[in-house]
Amino acid sequence: MLEYVFDHVGITTTEPQPDEDWVEASKIWVTNPRNHPEHIEFLRYREDSTVPAVVRDNPHVAYRVTELAPYLEGAEILIEPFIVGDFLEVVFVRKHGMVFEYMRYLKEGWFDN
Repeated sequence: MLEYVFDHVGITTTEPQPDEDWVEASKIWVTNPRNHPEHIEFLRYREDSTVPAVVRDNPHVAYRVTELAPYLEGAEILIEPFIVGDFLEVVFVRKHGMVFEYMRYLKEGWFDN
């Protein structure tokens, strides 16, 4: 049986948010969901963001997992697995008509609390 733990909900916004962090690689501002009582991550995209429209234009639900591969079976990969900093491996997929983010921690980091 696959094991995963709810991490956050990601929501696109056009309004600047308190304590945003800039992510140069994808040209977005992002908030830390640990700072929101409902674990909401706000994402604000610059016009030239490299993030696919399907991810930008839809909310996503993120889960912590121990391995990414089992969650890719039967899923449409929207953003191939990538490493955030040196502490997190992430992939975005579409399953059941919805966008999911699966997160595998490599070590403790910015999001890990």
